[in-house]
Amino acid sequence: MSNFAYVPNIVDGIGTVERVLVIEQDVIDSGLFGMPLAFYQTSYNTRGGVHYAPDSDTPDGGVALRGNYAGIGDTYDQVNDVFYAPQPYPSWTISAPTWEWQAPVPYPATGGPYQWDEATQTWVAVA
Repeated sequence: MSNFAYVPNIVDGIGTVERVLVIEQDVIDSGLFGMPLAFYQTSYNTRGGVHYAPDSDTPDGGVALRGNYAGIGDTYDQVNDVFYAPQPYPSWTISAPTWEWQAPVPYPATGGPYQWDEATQTWVAVA
């Protein structure tokens, strides 16, 4: 069994994941769902452009499939053939090769925890 993201509408190379299914490849290939091209395989073990051993935080050298595991509401970027989460704040930018959102100011190395304040474009300590 494999995981597939259903992305029915891609406009200008960008689409939104509507479902994630665990299903056999031959079922996808059969066209049973009507539009086999709307399904893109995703790997539960891929995060931040790295493939990890199952149930582990240890990279295992496997192929990182499409940047990140797809979730409902995530973006599928057809040009780069990757999935990534929705943009958390307007000032944040997506960063290859991790396909994770980056704040315009790095997260502080000490103290914390912090939360992002979009109005001031700074990290603010959480009390």
